[in-house]
This record gives sequence, structure tokens and C-alpha cells, in this order.
Amino acid sequence: MKIKGKVCVVTGAAGGIGEAIARRYAKEGAAGVAVADRDQTRLEKVASDIGGLAVVCDIGTEAGVKHLIAEAQKQFGVVDVYFSNAGIGRAGHEDASDKDWADSWNIHVMAHVYAARALVPGMLERGSGYLLSTASAAGLLASMGSAPYGVTKHAAVALSEHLSIQYGDRGICVSVLCPQAVDTDMLRAAGTTAASVDGVLKPEAVAQMVVDAMDAETFLILTHPQVQDYMKRKAGDYDRWLKGMRRLRDKTGEGQREGR
Repeated sequence: MKIKGKVCVVTGAAGGIGEAIARRYAKEGAAGVAVADRDQTRLEKVASDIGGLAVVCDIGTEAGVKHLIAEAQKQFGVVDVYFSNAGIGRAGHEDASDKDWADSWNIHVMAHVYAARALVPGMLERGSGYLLSTASAAGLLASMGSAPYGVTKHAAVALSEHLSIQYGDRGICVSVLCPQAVDTDMLRAAGTTAASVDGVLKPEAVAQMVVDAMDAETFLILTHPQVQDYMKRKAGDYDRWLKGMRRLRDKTGEGQREGR
């Protein structure tokens, strides 16, 4: 799908990957770009720069997602492209707080569910539409420093697979972005992580990859090609892969717990 002439929505667009993608959609000639986030000041700057619409909302709630879509459609018309990109990073293992688990689930999984509920019927009726989400390489491999992050990102990948299976031959394109390290506020807050081992990309480079993948209607968008090799190793010998991940944990110290 080409972006030119399409109405696009991007969540988590006040910075990082979301901002870069929103700016790129505008550059590609989108008919309108609605951007969503909680940071009103930064969000309105992005919207102003690209002639878009800023919608401050909580996409971890169905009411928030419905409000975003309604505002976008009121301003620009029916939504053609919905990029569910917002994410959070909460450290911890199984003993992370219930709130951290719930917030991660709502933002990394249910936000995508709410968008699909709202948009799929109309897209099926029109026979066209594009649903994208940002998961992570952690959703394909692992996240050593955060169980809530890794577990919910795995669920996000599974949801995208389900949507593609159900609607991919009925006019709805589905893609899932699974980056390793990208130069964002979230990465800078986390510091050096195992995800940085293959290099840190600029958000603008990721936006280019997204546009290229949408042109080709590719399901899995990998910013770091090494991830595909890691996936093959994981599937080829799970026990060996887990041992390797333990060695990487010990080498980097990421997520390592005392006495372990």
C-alpha cells in the first residue's frame, strides 16, 4: 500500500519511532495524519509541523482508542492506516507489580485489540485497510530485563498473526514491526541492553523500513536482519538457545537477579 492519499493514525507519536513514522507519512503525501500520545506539548509540535491532528488520549483504554479514531475521522475521513505504536518499559520479573503487568498488557496488547474492533468492520466493507503495530524483537526472542515487556510483546506478535490469518485475504493488510535497539527515550532510559548488540538505529531509518514494508505488504518488519537468524536458532534448538541467552544475561548483567 502506498501512503499517498491515505488517512493515517499513529499512536505513541510524540517522539521516537512514532514521531518519525508520522513525519514520514506526511512526507509521503498522506491525506491526513492523526497523532496520539499523552505528552501534549511534544505531540502538538509534531502535529503542527506536519499539518496533522493531535489527540491526547489513553490508548490503553477502549474509550481512548474510540475517541482517537472518531477525532481522526471527523477531521480527515475514514482511517486507512492505523499504526498502534505506543509502548512502555517496566522493569521486573514475575514479581513485578500487578499495575506494571496490567499497564503493559493494556498498552502492548489491548490497545491493538481495541483498534481492530473499531476498524476491521469498516475495512472489510471497503475491502481495504492497513493495521500495523510495534512489538519488538523481544516479542520474537526474549526480554531479559522485563518479564511484563517481553511477555506482552510476544502476545502482540501473536495478535498480529491472528489478524493477518483472519483478514489478510479480505483486503486488510497487517504488519508487525519488531525492532531491536532504536535511539528513543525508552532505550536511553534503559541504558545499555542486550538489544544494542547489533547496533542502534535512528528512528528515521526505521520509518523508511516501515514505508518500504508497507509498499511490499510484508508482515514481519525486522529493522535488524540478524533477528531472523536468532529466530531460526531458537526454533532449531530451544534448549541450546536458552543456554545461550543465560550466557548473554551473565555477560551483560541485564535483568540478572541476586543469588542467580
